[in-house]
Parts: sequence; structure tokens; C-alpha cells
Amino acid sequence: EFAHITNFDRDFPSLCFALATGVGKTRLMGAFISYLHLSHGICHFFVLAPNLTIYNKLKEDFTPNTAKYVFRGIGEFSRNPPLLVTADNYESGFGVRPEKQKIPRLPGFFVDDDVHINIFNIAKITAKDKGKYGKDDERKTVPRIRRLSEYIGESYFDYLAGLDDLVVIMDESHRYRASAGMKAINELQPILGLELTATPQVEKGKKTTRFNNVIYSYPLSSAMDDGFVKEPAVATRENFDAANYTAEGLEKIKLEDGIRIHENTKVELEIFARNNHLPIVKPFVLVVATDTVHAGELQGLIESAAFFEGRYKGKVITVHSKVKGEEKDEVIQQLLTVENPDNPVEVVIHVNMLKEGWDVTNLYTIIPLRAANSKTLVEQSIGRGLRLPYGKRVGEPAVDRLTIVSHDRFQDIIDHANDPNSIIRTGVVIGRDIPEQGSKAVVVAAAIDDLVAGNEGAEQLSLFAASGEDNADTQPVFQTAEEVKVAKTTLDVIRKMERLAGSHELEQEQIQQEILSKVKDAVGPIQDSLIPEQQVDFKKIIKKTTRLYRKMSIDIPKIIILPKGEVSCGYERFSMDTSGINLQPVSEDILIQHLHDSARYTMRSGSGIAKEKRNENYLVRGLIDFDDISYDDHADLLYELAGQVVAHLQGYLSSQDDVLNVLQYHQQTLVKLIHSQMQPHFVENATSYEARVTKGFRTLRSNNYTARNDEEVRDFRTPIPAGQRSQIKSMLFGRFSKCLYPIQKFDSDSERRFTSILENDATVLKWFKPAKKDFQIHYSHTAAYEPDFVVETEDCKYICEPKRASEMAEQTVLAKAKAAAVWCENATEHAAKFQGKPWKYLLIPHDQIGEQKTLDGLVASFCYLR
Repeated sequence: EFAHITNFDRDFPSLCFALATGVGKTRLMGAFISYLHLSHGICHFFVLAPNLTIYNKLKEDFTPNTAKYVFRGIGEFSRNPPLLVTADNYESGFGVRPEKQKIPRLPGFFVDDDVHINIFNIAKITAKDKGKYGKDDERKTVPRIRRLSEYIGESYFDYLAGLDDLVVIMDESHRYRASAGMKAINELQPILGLELTATPQVEKGKKTTRFNNVIYSYPLSSAMDDGFVKEPAVATRENFDAANYTAEGLEKIKLEDGIRIHENTKVELEIFARNNHLPIVKPFVLVVATDTVHAGELQGLIESAAFFEGRYKGKVITVHSKVKGEEKDEVIQQLLTVENPDNPVEVVIHVNMLKEGWDVTNLYTIIPLRAANSKTLVEQSIGRGLRLPYGKRVGEPAVDRLTIVSHDRFQDIIDHANDPNSIIRTGVVIGRDIPEQGSKAVVVAAAIDDLVAGNEGAEQLSLFAASGEDNADTQPVFQTAEEVKVAKTTLDVIRKMERLAGSHELEQEQIQQEILSKVKDAVGPIQDSLIPEQQVDFKKIIKKTTRLYRKMSIDIPKIIILPKGEVSCGYERFSMDTSGINLQPVSEDILIQHLHDSARYTMRSGSGIAKEKRNENYLVRGLIDFDDISYDDHADLLYELAGQVVAHLQGYLSSQDDVLNVLQYHQQTLVKLIHSQMQPHFVENATSYEARVTKGFRTLRSNNYTARNDEEVRDFRTPIPAGQRSQIKSMLFGRFSKCLYPIQKFDSDSERRFTSILENDATVLKWFKPAKKDFQIHYSHTAAYEPDFVVETEDCKYICEPKRASEMAEQTVLAKAKAAAVWCENATEHAAKFQGKPWKYLLIPHDQIGEQKTLDGLVASFCYLR
């Protein structure tokens, strides 16, 4: 069945799965065991780990109710979980079948179809005791697992070797190719071996021996294409010349720039987490040292007062073989908990100690010093940092990227990256992509929150909120700490009442009573003042806070469009545009020269990819992996589109071998192209549609921004010099009088100028730039649109989108505009039920935005109607 496998490499049938680091090898072990037991009745498994770290990890992952339990979702094992036999408990006879036990165990302890999973590390079956025993003492010559057991009348090793259904699963199987490990595993005489490794090869000196038994390959390059791991990038400085530096000077600047990248990443991770209501990830830096002496020197430098003013003292650990005793235990504990926010460690220096099994998701910066080259970077250090903290890519470069700081090897690594098989795809330049001054996280509360809390600058906000009312003075809106506490609690309660038809309902007597009850429960008793005038009037404060909230927010309903009656959806037939496809076959010489995993090495011979009966299948099998494509519903269309691509390839490639090469090697590129062209042809047909308002308004949350450390809040009216406009996304703007946030960021200078129009226009009451998820206007079945501005005037509400003039007719821009216009129609219909204001959508070319314009003038010219 495995014609391309030339040798099992062992004395028994053994199949290797070559899988990239971080894609779920342990979970696959659980799948192997589940399948072999449920489909073939196999009950005995021997899981082998290469070291103590992975051994402990496997024990935890095979234990029920742990975080990464491998059998989660397998119903049969939830009722009767497998029996776990480990190197810690096997000597008791715990895992031996009753008929094999010389000393009977408790009756009924086992049933015939129990699954037994043995987990051992390789040392337990090969290592001998190191005590001072005689030359012929069994303890010195025979591993413990091979010694006679009084419970079974033979050794546990012989018991396992005598089972007629033993399956061996080898984690990191490249570690068991040495003679001792290979011999021990062969002597177990399993009926089947299943191997898992990210490096299906053994290196001895300059000789590399590749495995002959790889049945399936999923290399890092594929994991990169599919987005299962971080995107590695290499960093340097602009116009950098390593020849101008001594070895020590080069090392110091690499460390400093690595820390700059680390600090920038730390801020970006915090901003992303806050904006998406996710746990904040604490990143750390991995420094690769030459030897233990070098590692000590580096730790001394990084923790010194001269290095970033001593900010890293106590935040560095060094890991190498010479760390012993209590110090080693402490270092290992800090290493294993480096993801914990309470762990102060931000820099880990290592000397060849970070082997397989150390799985972290928060390594974001690697600084290789002196001895590193591009091959070492790719095959060793990078593998430790590719796991994603949220389990998937999120589309934010700083969150999805692993950065390698390599000023002196930058060009070598970029050249390596130009190899299409390389996992390094991008470069990062310090001073261009990463600010030298460092970054900071800026949390901007909504104006209503600052006003209620009496924060700095709230005096100006009170004037804006008062709008001519009695409290139009510079005194805080709420005078005492007790009043502020009641007002802030009122806002918290309002945030949980978005189900109402609109914020106008907050002032209804029944709702005010409900708010009063919840505020009193949350605040608890407040000590009344002896002076009646200073007693806290809950009812008055709640009413005042509610009015302020309404004045300083814009009601944005959450609208869901639902089909009614008979519903059908799917993709229409269309013809592929193949004019841009000119992919060329990859020569076998290039594959052998550059790739260091067996899948790519043997791709031409087919061992890396299962051979398909039809060329179209290479594309169809990739297309059905997309969540929005059902094979049963779209099989005819998928084969038709794949056939068009295959026909195009046959039209310009000279042989069928070349066509096969392109389909195999460029499969993901072609699959993504077909899927992208399918998107405009998705249709949903229903008898009718209805708009359902699930929330009448949304309370404003804090905005979270990244800015350079030296960035001050700028007056939005001050023009930006032409040479600095490309940097506007990193700037902070304020001094607004009508914005619902005291600080805003802009994506372009035309947005800043549009703000001037809003602030100058007497008809505009308030505006703000919505945050992510304030709107979720779906313009396709897979994508949502987030507008640039929301504006409220005396008689209308507007969604406003300044857009580059050259992009006005683009298909995506028009799709978003149409979806926004439909949203405005439904929002207007909802508002009409309580005499609310209508909504309109403006799509405004950037070259039509100027100080002389008014909002009414822009509405007259650029109101978009579907």
C-alpha cells in the first residue's frame, strides 16, 4: 500500500509522519490510538519520549481533564478512559493483564477491551544503574525494565514484547536512530510503529541520512502557508554595514535592537489584546550564546545599569548544562513558567539546552550571536518560537510574527528566504518598521468616562456636555468620591442594558427604577453625612448620569439581516480568470539543493504528496478545506474550476510532468487563487429578508493605541508637513470640542482634514471614529466592514468614509458602500419607530475634502444610495 516507501528503517513495519513543530503531533497520537482501538480492536500502545521534559508533557496530555487532553471528544474514552502505565508505576504490576499476573490483583480491575497506554522515555529502556556494583551485578548490566518482576514472572519489557497487539508510537523519532535505542525498540517486536518528527533525517558529521519510511509530510513551509505558526522575519538596521563594527560592538547593537523590537512587540500585543478583549500575552527574548562563558558575559551586560538604564536587572535567566543544583531548579522553573505574566523573566540566554518539548507561545524575538548561520537559525532556534499564543493567526503582523535580529547575516538570510521553500518570508528594518525611540500603549477612555470620573481635562468636557445647561462651569460634574462611585456604577449598569430599543428608553421611569436597584446592589451602603445637603441622592445622580450618557454618545444599533422562508446559498457558476497564472515547474536540482526536509526533497517522486488519479484532485482537495465550501453542494463547480486551471497549465507547459510538478509544488497558491475568485460569486437566495435589531445602542469602550514613546498629543488643526504624512498612523491627535473621545488616531491626512470640517460645522453635534466591532456590517458572507467616522447632526446620523479618489470604483469599496447603505436603511427604519434620526452613508473622495467644505455640501455630492 506504500509503494514509495523503500525501507521501514526498522525490524518491523514503521511509518513516519513528518510534521512541522506546533501543528499538533500529540493530538495526532490520540487520533492514532482512537482509530486503531475503535476500528481494529488494538489495546496495547507504547508511547516513547526522547527526554524527561517530553515524557512529563506526554503524561499530562494523556491524563483526563487536563488542558490538552488528547482524547477530548472521543465518547468511548470519556466513559472508559485508557489505563496509563508510566515509568513511575509499572513495577507494581499495575499495567499487566490479569492472566499474566503471578500475584492476583483485585477482581474486575480490568476488562477485556481496556486500552493500556505505556509512556516511557528512551532512557528508561536503555539506561543502566550508575551505582558502584560488581562487574556481574544485574543492576549494572541490565536496565531496570528488563529485570525479573515478581508480579509477572518475567520482566515488564519481556511482557510487552510478548503482546500480540503492541503498537509503538515514537515522538521525535529522529532521536531513536542510534544503535542502542534502535536495538531496544526492535526487541519490543511491535506489530506496527508510528513515528512523528519535524526533522526526518539523521546527521552524523557532514553526512545526512534521510528517512526511507515517510508516509506523510507536512513541513514548516506548508504550516506557514496555512497560517498555523508564526511568520518568521529577519531584522536589521537601515543602511547597516557590519564591517564598521567590532565583534563586541556588533553584539551590543544587536542586543539593543533586539530589546527595541521586544518592547515594541510588547506594546503591540497589549493593544491587540485590549482591543479584542483577550488575555494579554507577555513576550520574551531568546538570546543564543556561543558557550557558557559567553552566556555569563551577556547576562552581566543585559542586567547592567548601562544597558537601557538597568531596566532588565532581575529579568534575565541563563540556561546551559553547567547550571547545577538549586540554581538549576530555579532556572528550570522560571523557564517552564515564562508565559506566566507574574514571571519577571523577559530575556532567556541559552547554550544548546532548549531541545524538543519546551513548548511556548510567547517567544517573539531571537538574537543569535557570533556562531549562528542561516541553517542553524532555521533548523534549531526558530522552532522554539513558532507557536501562536491564540492558537491561530489574527491578522496583526506584530502578533503573528517571530523576529530574528541578524544585522551581520541579514543578506544571507534574505537570500535564503528567496528560496521558495524557506520559512523566512519577510524582513523588518529598525528605524522604519520598528521605531528606535520605542513604543507605548495609549489607553483612551470615552469622554463620558473621563467626565464622570473627574479625570484630568474633564473641565473642558463638562462644558461640551452641558451645552448651555445649568452646570456649564469648570467644576467637576460630581463633587464627592461617593457621588463619583454611584455615577461610575450607573455607567456600568447602562453598559449591560444595550438590549433596549435605544438609549432614550434609559430615561423611562421603569428603566430608571431598574437602574437604581442594580446600582444600590452594586455600590452597597454608603455612610450618610450628618449634613443633609451632603447626603448622596442616588436617584438624582443616576438621572444626571443617564442624561450625560445620552448627550455624549451616539446610538449605533446592532442589526442582523436574517433570511425568511426557503433559503438556499452557495456559489454560482463562473469562468476562472487564468490570465495571471504563469507558474513554472521547480527543478529537482533546486529542490535537493535547498530543502532540508524529506517532503520537499522527495516531492518529485511523490512521497511528500499522495498521488492523485486526476490532476484536478490536487486543487479540489485543497478547496474543500475552506469552511465556506461544501463538497457535496459544490463538487461539479469545484472540478469545473480546477479543470480550467489544469487546462491553462497544459496550454503553456511542455509536458504532463511539468503540469504535475506545478500542481504539487504550487498547490496552495492555486487553491487560494481559485477561492478568492469564487468569493464574488457567492449568493444567498431567500423568499424574503428581515432586519433584526439585537441591540438598540452600544456603549463606548476605551480605545487602545500604539504610539512612539516621544509622541505627544497634537492639535488636529495643525497641518502635517508633506514629508511626515506617511507616518500619520503613529501620531496622536486631540484638542477636539465635539469628539466623544479626547484623543483619536487617523489613517491618512484626509481623515484629519475631514475632522476639521466636522468641528467647524455648526450643524454637527458630535462625532467619533468607531473602534473594531462597533459596527459589523457584512459586505460578503466572510468579511465585515468597519467604517471610518460616525457623525450626528441636529437632524441626521451619518456613516462617513473618506477614500482615496483612485479607489472609489474598486469592487471591494463599492461592496462595502452597498452593505453600509443597506445597514443605514434598516437603522433608519428602526429609528422611525421612536422618532429617532435617520441614517445616511457618505463615500467621500479624499481630494474633495477641504476646510472650505461643509458637511451638508458633502452630503449633497457624496451620499451613497444603493
